[in-house]
Amino acid sequence: MPFLELWLTPFTGLSSPLTRAGVAVNHLNLGIRVQAPLSVTVPLRIMPLGASITYGQASSEGNGYRADLRDRLTGDGIVVNMVGSRQHGTMLDSEVEGWPGFRIDQVHNKAREAVPQYKPNVILINVGTNDAVQNRNVSTAGERMEAMIDDLYRMSPRATILLSTLLLNRNPRTERAVQNINAQFTALVPKLQSEGRHISLVDMHSPENGPLIQDLADETHPNDIGYQKMADIWYSGLRYVSDQGWLQAPEPVSDQPDNGT
Repeated sequence: MPFLELWLTPFTGLSSPLTRAGVAVNHLNLGIRVQAPLSVTVPLRIMPLGASITYGQASSEGNGYRADLRDRLTGDGIVVNMVGSRQHGTMLDSEVEGWPGFRIDQVHNKAREAVPQYKPNVILINVGTNDAVQNRNVSTAGERMEAMIDDLYRMSPRATILLSTLLLNRNPRTERAVQNINAQFTALVPKLQSEGRHISLVDMHSPENGPLIQDLADETHPNDIGYQKMADIWYSGLRYVSDQGWLQAPEPVSDQPDNGT
């Protein structure tokens, strides 16, 4: 059930929203969804998957968006276990699959090791910024993301995936690459939805809700306010996929509790 549209308009500057760069993204009624509690009856085994932003780089306590998101979910009475092969930050349940400096293909390789071990039923993907920063194979970012997502479903068939657009960037050259990659991701999601995949796009490049220039700690990484905005958008995306009835109980895994604390 695609809810995205794509059209072409010129790039108009560093602070231009994704929509002005040629991509229209449904914001999933963010204001309403962030306010209302999330009602989920199954435990959420969540794998944050990506690079340094997923890892929480530049946040004051190293938690990035994860602590705020987890607190929102557990505050709704939802049983949560954050999973991944690494730990970072001061939060309880600090597991994460975040690899600073890694591109899409490199994160894909790490996911091949971690996903079969943890079998997450929710995967939050934010990766591709390093492809843009390094200007490395930008035109094939969508193809490489699709290959990774295909593998994720093969390795954890019960997973629902939230794919994030990339955050805006202070560097104009990188920002142009970011917008190119975001257009590819935005086109990819309805294609995968039409194939029956449980996947949704969440827009971190939104001028209404996403981190703005003043919410960045450097050229690329959010500060604490920016990470809070990311947590709100992930939460909104989880409400959307819950409303679709996509969330399934996680596959039983030895030594993997439902509650990550």
